[in-house]
Amino acid sequence: MKSEKINLSAHAKRVIFERNIKHKWIEDTINNPDKREPDSTDTSIEHRLKIIEEYGSRVLRVICKKNIEPTLVITTFFDRREKGKLK
Repeated sequence: MKSEKINLSAHAKRVIFERNIKHKWIEDTINNPDKREPDSTDTSIEHRLKIIEEYGSRVLRVICKKNIEPTLVITTFFDRREKGKLK
């Protein structure tokens, strides 16, 4: 599988720093998500989710602009609602 190039919005850069989210986790989630979801209001946006084993098996949600190069990460956070739902 080809790795997608990633661009971070100013907001994403800030929350990654504030939430101590590793860039590797974002790359893994973008390139090999456990789940993909369409955005409920914008068809150009996709939510990609991945279990991060090394962070207590919490689920990282990366919200990105799809179908552009490089992929634009809009925001990211650990989604408490998804914990235990993904396998």
